[in-house]
Amino acid sequence: MKSKKFYLTTPLYYVNGSPHIGHAYTSVSADVLARYRRMLGDKVYFLTGTDEHGQKIAKSAHDEGYSDIKAFCDVIVDRFIQVWKLLGISYDDFIRTTECRHEETVKKILDQLYKSGDIYESEYQGWYCLPCETFWLDNQIENNLCPDCRRGVEHIKEKNYFLKISKYKLWLKNYLDDNKDFIQPQSRFNEVYSFLNNELNDLCISRPKDRVSWGISIPFDDRYVTYVWFEALLNYITAPGFLKSDDFSITWPADVHLMAKDILRYHAVYWPIMLHMLDLEPPKMVFAHGWWLMEEGSKMSKSKGNVIDPLKFVEKYGSDSLRYFLLREVSFGSDGSFSEQGFIKRVNSDLANDFGNLVFRTLNMVMKYYDGFIPESESAKSECDSVFKDTVENLNARVNNFMLKLDYQKALECIWQLIALANKYIEVKAPWNLKNNNPKELDHMIYTLSDLIRIILIALAPFM
Repeated sequence: MKSKKFYLTTPLYYVNGSPHIGHAYTSVSADVLARYRRMLGDKVYFLTGTDEHGQKIAKSAHDEGYSDIKAFCDVIVDRFIQVWKLLGISYDDFIRTTECRHEETVKKILDQLYKSGDIYESEYQGWYCLPCETFWLDNQIENNLCPDCRRGVEHIKEKNYFLKISKYKLWLKNYLDDNKDFIQPQSRFNEVYSFLNNELNDLCISRPKDRVSWGISIPFDDRYVTYVWFEALLNYITAPGFLKSDDFSITWPADVHLMAKDILRYHAVYWPIMLHMLDLEPPKMVFAHGWWLMEEGSKMSKSKGNVIDPLKFVEKYGSDSLRYFLLREVSFGSDGSFSEQGFIKRVNSDLANDFGNLVFRTLNMVMKYYDGFIPESESAKSECDSVFKDTVENLNARVNNFMLKLDYQKALECIWQLIALANKYIEVKAPWNLKNNNPKELDHMIYTLSDLIRIILIALAPFM
């Protein structure tokens, strides 16, 4: 049977600082999905990368003492690659927005949209948030604070280039009406749909070089660079070869875009409209997961200095423990509270006491009673004891049902139900009494437990 393509992405991570637990959460989530789809036989294209242009990065490079901004980016990118390697992120492609393959195609797209009339020049007067690198209108600002990050904004008046987003608002609303599963989870769909009930302003896609020089030059006006959020979104089509490769039509549309909820609007409003302007289909699914919050409920933020370094956690506890905790602790899509104490409690309870205890006790009996060899079982007519028959036979279907919804927590719960049954099986069977009283029953029990561990390990393979 011909393998099915499956294209999924993380967002491009902004390199104004080192990777934190939020970046790790998105990448681990994507990696689990990529590994699972490969196990199903799909031909997976898993894309990740880094967003390296804009005023914030130029400022970060300057603050760190770098005269060469690209050299600063290289250092931060290496940190991302190092963390992804430690976490076992099995990406197929890593794109940087400073690469020629990206810049060249972005310029072609800009030219195409300018010639089609979807880009126009106009004077902008309003408020600008440097941390978000975003413009806001008077009616969107309260107390001189950015509505997104709640930091101060400055008033700006300048000429720029704009994308005719407003022209396609009705098209996007109709698309959402016809594709209820496009944005997940449902609460995020409702959020975007509600946003579209308000006025949709055209998107400013340029910055004058006398204010922001670090970016991709606008091909039809060298006085400007491209707004980072416009060109960064294009990575999802520049990486698989839009306007360059015949294979692009095989890869696109993407099956899943994964990201945190704070960048949903860019992916669920601006991005599908940009694709529509280019006569391309939207991605099949945009999934916005929640945030990891500190114990007191505040959002982690690089600017606040309260982010958790995944590198330190991996070095201290191992990558499997961190991967498991991130996907098991909260429902994917909801916010979660991150603390080292909560992490240790979850790992000790599930991985050490439940699964670790099952494996230890089983292998210990294999060594103690059978010199390290799994015994044959005369009564093993199927792969497992009848007590596990329904749970085992339905395991793949149940896990698959939740994986299609990206409900990792429920998928892991299904696996842990089998682990709980196996541990109970040992207590009920009391193998310490079977050695002398019923050795054939002990053979069957150890065979069954060993086979259960094999099944559990296969089910856990995408996760850990």
